[in-house]
Amino acid sequence: MERALPRLGEGLLVTIEATLLGAALALVLAYALGLLSRSRRLFVRGAARTVVEFFRGTSLYVQLFWLFFALPMLGFRLEPLACGVLAFGLNYGAYGAEVVRGAIAAVPRAQWEAAVALGMSPGQRLRRVVLPQAHPLMVAPFKNLLVQLLKATPLLSLVTVPDLTFEIDQLRSATGNTAAAYLLLLAVYGVLAGVLSLLMNALERAARARLGAGGAA
Repeated sequence: MERALPRLGEGLLVTIEATLLGAALALVLAYALGLLSRSRRLFVRGAARTVVEFFRGTSLYVQLFWLFFALPMLGFRLEPLACGVLAFGLNYGAYGAEVVRGAIAAVPRAQWEAAVALGMSPGQRLRRVVLPQAHPLMVAPFKNLLVQLLKATPLLSLVTVPDLTFEIDQLRSATGNTAAAYLLLLAVYGVLAGVLSLLMNALERAARARLGAGGAA
């Protein structure tokens, strides 16, 4: 274990990096697709909904393998970690788009009408009135998706990324102690998920406080 600690630390950093980069990409796509799904233009709305349903309806496992094994056959080759980040971003971004769309739809219609009465443009209504009220509604579902994304990172070991799961498996092979190795893996992922949950709870309290809603998360 003592000799394996440096490699386990490197694997942990890779897992955290993949989680944060995948979450950042998923967040950008969630807002983009969620807002486009509410477009008044049928083509734009239909295209956004098609993308969302495709990536929600297909397996993350298959998406990751397609990016890693099939994409190079079309002339595009990505680094293994980049394949993982892209797969996480596309898959969880599609789920996040539904969170964004639902939270915006939950803002009372009266708030939209008041913004129109004040002469705000559509962009101003969205930025100054709607999104500040929708953000607290998004945080809890986003927290669940973030934890789910973290728990999906062991898939990276299947495409040769030396993440935490990969390094733990190497330790298991070297020691033959399967129970202890995977118990350690469970513990580390549990701690990481707990830290992410605490951070997201703090973010939710801050979002509610800005609206004067208060309440514990």
